[in-house]
Amino acid sequence: MLRRKRSHTHADMLTPAQLRAARALLGWTRDDLAAESGVAAVTVKGFEYLGADSKMSTVQKMQRALEAAGIQFIDEDATGGVGVRLRAGVRLPAAKKKR
Repeated sequence: MLRRKRSHTHADMLTPAQLRAARALLGWTRDDLAAESGVAAVTVKGFEYLGADSKMSTVQKMQRALEAAGIQFIDEDATGGVGVRLRAGVRLPAAKKKR
């Protein structure tokens, strides 16, 4: 089952692990996600490490940016836990060269 809109009390809201996995799948840094979502990189880091965020709207901004880049968030069900994957047909950019 794919994720839909969330609320503060919805059990299937975006998890810090899903956020880290989605960034890794896209090859995005925290700064990349911050630029794409309009959320400060320190806020991204706080959510990833502590699940810290006082505003659900901030988490939703990060989620929407990742979804716009081709990520699908997967809910836990009887066959497995939460996860992330790419939408069909999404092409990842070439890997960045390390300096």
